[in-house]
Amino acid sequence: MKPTSLLINTSRGPVIDEQALLQALNDGRIAGAGLDVLSSEPPSPQDPLMLHPQTIVTPHAAFYSEESVVELQTTAARQMAGILSGRRPPNIVNPEVLKRSNLRARL
Repeated sequence: MKPTSLLINTSRGPVIDEQALLQALNDGRIAGAGLDVLSSEPPSPQDPLMLHPQTIVTPHAAFYSEESVVELQTTAARQMAGILSGRRPPNIVNPEVLKRSNLRARL
């Protein structure tokens, strides 16, 4: 990376080697970092990345906007209404729960 580069992480903390990032910041090999996540959450107030003058750390809420909250609430309400009406939830990440007898009776 160029010394003028900024590293941004809004995905998951372990995606980044935090010790390597800290060393790169200290050595001037990178200009700064914006972190919405850290490998340990909640982070220690003494975490070197939290205290580093070239980092900005946000509270794992970089997605937030009024529109995203409305979309989140609307989607959740639609999916719950569908389940209560007997429809299988879309995009289910744990389909094994559908085998439970109390859910089979509804779907």
